[in-house]
Parts: sequence; C-alpha cells; structure tokens
Amino acid sequence: MDVIQTTGLTKYYGRSKVVDQVHLRVRQGDIYGFIGRNGSGKSTTLKMISGLVWPDAGDIELFGQKHISDHIRRRMGVLVEEAGIYPNFSAYHNLLFKAELMGLTDARQRVGEVIERLGLKNAGKKKVKTFSMGMKQRLGIALAIVGKPDLLILDEPINGLDPEGISDIRHMIVKLNEEEHMTILISSHILGELSKIATCYGIIKDGQLIEQMTDEQLREKCQDYMYVRVDQPKKASVLLEQRLGLRNYQIRPGGEIRIFGYADTAAVNTAFADGHVAVKSLYMHAMDLETYFLERMGGEYDV
Repeated sequence: MDVIQTTGLTKYYGRSKVVDQVHLRVRQGDIYGFIGRNGSGKSTTLKMISGLVWPDAGDIELFGQKHISDHIRRRMGVLVEEAGIYPNFSAYHNLLFKAELMGLTDARQRVGEVIERLGLKNAGKKKVKTFSMGMKQRLGIALAIVGKPDLLILDEPINGLDPEGISDIRHMIVKLNEEEHMTILISSHILGELSKIATCYGIIKDGQLIEQMTDEQLREKCQDYMYVRVDQPKKASVLLEQRLGLRNYQIRPGGEIRIFGYADTAAVNTAFADGHVAVKSLYMHAMDLETYFLERMGGEYDV
C-alpha cells in the first residue's frame, strides 16, 4: 500500500518554480530518505504533503485518499522546521496539552509512554526554554508522535546535533518504525546517518525528483570498483578482455575506467604496461550514499 503518492506536484514562489512536477511514492513501512541540496525543494515538498503549504499544481494522495480529510491528517505526525513548543511549559505539559487538544482518551498514559520512549523522563519539571538543542529535537519528535500517527514526516531532525544526539535520534527512528509500525519520511543532509536507517531514497535536484530507489537498488549502484585513468581507454578495454578476461567494466569520460568485481590492481597495471597503455591513476574505490549522491548532483553538496 502507498502511504504517500504525489503526481505532478508543483509549487511557485513568485515566478520561481521551487518544486517541479514531483512524482513521489512512499510505501507502507518505509523509512524514506529524502535527499537534496539546500534550496532544492525538499522542505517545500514536505510542507505540501503535510498540508502546511498549498500546491499550485498536482495531486497528493495519503493512505490511498485524494480527499485529505481531518481524519487522514490525524494519522500524520509532522516536524518540519521548528516544533510549536511553549517555552515556559515542561516537556510533560507541552505533550499533555497537545494530546488533550487531539482528544486522546488516554492522554496521560500516552504522554508517559512518549516521554519514556524519547528519553525525556529526566527533564522533570524543567521549562523547555532551558533545554539543549538535542532535548528540544526530542520534544519536537515527541509532539509529532503523541497522537500515534501511522505516518511520521521529519525535516532535518538531526541537524545541529552532536554525535551522541544523532545516534540517539537514529535509534529512536528505527524503533518507531519497527515497534510502532510508523512509516517515516525523513530529510537529512547527513547522508552517512541516513544510509544507516533508510529503506528507500528519493533525490531532488532543482525542484525535480531525479531518482527514487530502494536500499537494495542503491547497494547495487554503489558497488566498490577499481578506478583506472589511462591515456588510451579503448586499447585498455581490449587488454582487460583479452589479457584478464574481464567484462564487467565501464569506460567513462576523461580516460576513466571503472572495473567491478576485481581487486588485483597489480595485474591490471602489468597488463596495461605490457600493452603500452599509460596509467595515470589506479586505486580501489568504495562508493557510499554520499559519493553516489554527489555524482548524481553533479558537484559539491552544499549544506
């Protein structure tokens, strides 16, 4: 079942088209990693899906429904940008206030469960204005999940956190997905962390969704390979096939060759030297999500 499906989703700010014909699909049970540079349209897309911004064109289906009723919205928990927190309240009273506004019959019990899960128990009666950034992020997520949503949308939830805080939030997201069966749509520019939890990905560039893939598909695309740069790539390819029996390789611009599933750099270097092909560079390359993303974006990742 698709929890989110957008068709031709488009948004203008003035004359600038910030989201351009986005077709995004999130399946039930996914942790969907949404990746893009600052200004690429990530947050605007999430705001449209969350009902915080109205699209100029296109359709949004949530839980298979095009008509997004209040009942459907209640099945969502959202943390986009900053949470609506009352700074002079404690974490408990912030959560209780929202739970009662939502009409939860077991409001106090649910707030206790959320405080325990999010590690806010030690906050006690402290006012939120005294919280660290990490504690405020925890509270923001707690507010998003207090209504037991089926869909959780998080925009950069680990931005600005220290390594311990990032690790805590990461483990919490996995538990919410596995134990409370929440489908999660999360954006982050900390790609190494995102790759530890996401089950699928969407890459947005200049307002356009340029690729969607599962974690399995990403791993296939991110094969380790031997990187070789030579002066005669066509002759080098003949040597790879005739001397070493290799077929799984790619010839790329600039004399670059990528050889997959083969790690004997000395044999490759010897074959090219014997064939009078000059090797300018040769090393084993491990491709991860960040490397793949940078290649797809065509340059540096501006965070």
